[in-house]
Amino acid sequence: MKLLRHGSIACLALTGVLALSACGSDNTTSTASGDGAKSIANCVQGQLNAEGSSAQNTAMEAWINNYSGACGATINYTPSGSGAGVKQFLAGKVPFAGSDSALKSDEQAPADARCATGKAVDLPMVVSPIAVAYNLKGVDTVALTPKALAGIFQGTITKWNDPAIAASNSGVTLPATSIQVVYRSKDSGTTDNFTKFLDAAAGGTWKLGTGKAWKGKVGQGAPASGDVAAAVKGKDGAISYLDGPDAKKNDLTVAGLDLGNGPVEINDDSVGKAVAQAKETVNGNDIKLELDYGLTEAGTYPLVLVTYEITCEKGLPAEQAKLVKSFLGYTVSDAGQQAAADAGYSKLPAELQTKVKTAVDAIS
Repeated sequence: MKLLRHGSIACLALTGVLALSACGSDNTTSTASGDGAKSIANCVQGQLNAEGSSAQNTAMEAWINNYSGACGATINYTPSGSGAGVKQFLAGKVPFAGSDSALKSDEQAPADARCATGKAVDLPMVVSPIAVAYNLKGVDTVALTPKALAGIFQGTITKWNDPAIAASNSGVTLPATSIQVVYRSKDSGTTDNFTKFLDAAAGGTWKLGTGKAWKGKVGQGAPASGDVAAAVKGKDGAISYLDGPDAKKNDLTVAGLDLGNGPVEINDDSVGKAVAQAKETVNGNDIKLELDYGLTEAGTYPLVLVTYEITCEKGLPAEQAKLVKSFLGYTVSDAGQQAAADAGYSKLPAELQTKVKTAVDAIS
């Protein structure tokens, strides 16, 4: 099955750092040229730099394109990785950072100190399903159980017609093609979340633990998501895991997850059900989520990654605070979330979206 998503983002000739400008003024409602933002309230002009998570970069490209086109602001986002983004935020180099995880306990105090007159807050903003993409000649529909995935990525299942795969693919003719595993060779939040899913969902079959560094002993490494996509495309029998937007962008074939109730595809409903069941820790306007990767409810897709924007509730220079508040207000709006969905992400569940809106409104 192909990754299911609708819509498109116009005019995305963008790379890691984006700087666009157009007409706009403070405290106005403007019409954006991009499909993802029909209107943006309270536009603010100015310039800011941010950096961090590469998993949310495609969403950032769409948001910046729309916001800059409507408001005349210049916003630069560098997808340097979560660790680098948080480091730059703590050092006061950027007013917000994108991160694949909320601030850790030992990061909170220095983050609050960086904000000077307020606290640093975690704002869950981007929901990225993790796609299991494969390339198997003549087969465009495959369902995989967590145990089968664990066996594949540990190298104990080596052929596509293995009984462990065939059991969840009745009526599908699976060839005896050798399985070619592709993994992220650089530390990755996507690897961390994928291994957490296998650890929670595979019933003890997964033996390699969790973490951002890949610990498997089989397959071919690829440093970034685009390299993973190219490796899967280029080899019959290949399989890997990557962010859903990158699977969509590269037109990869994506497996369904069979958690015991038949295959589940990636869509807003299936991903939203998983995020809605995350444990929330709310401290004022700081919102942290703990995902349950072991969910088995019918129609739920628990293989997801939620990325955050980390910023100061108070304490940014006044002009920076206005632009950060306005831009993040757009990203969490209905139009902003639709732009992310058009780019291959999933929308925040409605209740969580309302909480994040309230948190963004408190930035001053």
